[in-house]
Amino acid sequence: MRVWKQWTDECRTTRKSGSGPRNVTSARDDRHLVRMARTDRTASSRQLAALWSIATGVSLCASSIRRRLLQCGLRARTPLYRIPLTHDHRRLRLQWANQHRDWRADWQHVVFSDESRFNLWYHDGRIRVRRYAGERHLPECIIERHSGRTPGVMVWGAIAYHRRSQLLRIVGNLNSNRYIREVLQPEAVPFLQSLPGAVFQQDNARPHTARIVKSFFAAQQVQLLPWPACSPDMSPIEHVWDVIGRRLARDPRPVASADELWLARTKCVEYSGIDLNIATELCQSICDFFESYTKN
Repeated sequence: MRVWKQWTDECRTTRKSGSGPRNVTSARDDRHLVRMARTDRTASSRQLAALWSIATGVSLCASSIRRRLLQCGLRARTPLYRIPLTHDHRRLRLQWANQHRDWRADWQHVVFSDESRFNLWYHDGRIRVRRYAGERHLPECIIERHSGRTPGVMVWGAIAYHRRSQLLRIVGNLNSNRYIREVLQPEAVPFLQSLPGAVFQQDNARPHTARIVKSFFAAQQVQLLPWPACSPDMSPIEHVWDVIGRRLARDPRPVASADELWLARTKCVEYSGIDLNIATELCQSICDFFESYTKN
């Protein structure tokens, strides 16, 4: 009724310019807030409000801080987690990226491989329960946390431009002999031989760099791509594992055993078009990744 009355009286349905409460901060204040937030990216809105009060002597609530930053395009997001890097790690990563920054079509011949583990029970630490005061210890308000190693499934896979290998399940600990017998011989080498001029990428885990594995690669004439230490974030297959993990997390069906988790994991790969869509996009985007990495 309000909209209809406004249309009949004023021939418009939009609010008047400047109607509503005024912002408590000016444009200059907003720029100051943005600088504070960018100086400490992990500061919460409450911490920024306290810093603002100290710097200006004016009290500003945390909700106003959040609204101002959101209007300026700064949204709180989940950070990217990675392995801590030493100075030598960073130097070698940058050196490696500079050596391959001019690769374009060359990346279409690279086969990226890796192992990944998917746990049977998983949450990202942000689960919330709705309860009243005094209901903290109710069974339905408690989430069990396992102190030992969480049961799960370890898998191996590889992707290339518009291609992917079969997914292999690895039971138990992987050593160099099992790596050759259960991964390289039955799947990795045949997959490489089906791609003319293929270059094989793997990380520097001990089973991958053992002397017996190097001898096996030499005997099979497998061309290896040198890889910097502590650099899982530079391999596009890590994004495939992330996509699969998020799809599994969205599945409403409970998984009660490692075998069920393995079946769900395999279905995610085979029926979601990962081999044709995501793998190709990731291999194409690696050039942009190295360009931005060398600049930063």
